[in-house]
Amino acid sequence: MIFLGLVIALAAVVVGTAVVLDNTGDVQLVVFGDSVPGVTQQWHVFMAGAVVAIVFMAGAGLAALGFRRAVGMRRELRDLRDEHEESLQTLEMERRKLQQALAQARRGLDEPSVPAQRVAPS
Repeated sequence: MIFLGLVIALAAVVVGTAVVLDNTGDVQLVVFGDSVPGVTQQWHVFMAGAVVAIVFMAGAGLAALGFRRAVGMRRELRDLRDEHEESLQTLEMERRKLQQALAQARRGLDEPSVPAQRVAPS
């Protein structure tokens, strides 16, 4: 999207530059060495310039929209990556706590217990 916008804007700049450099007469529109038929008055040339400006603005707007979208996607990916790291750290801490609790429970089972003496019934 960015590339397409830049290509359109660049094309508009090239056409506009070609029109300006090739037009030496008063009311003749020449584009890339060829005369444009039907252009006989100055307002025709002005309208052609306006059309080129509109195309340029559309291309620049499209490029800006694509750039904004790409920046938003990068920001969202970075946030998701950070959130993933935090959840991994939380899970790692929980695993350590559970390992410690399991180790304590195993130590409690490994201790020799004193057998309770039974009292003989009398």
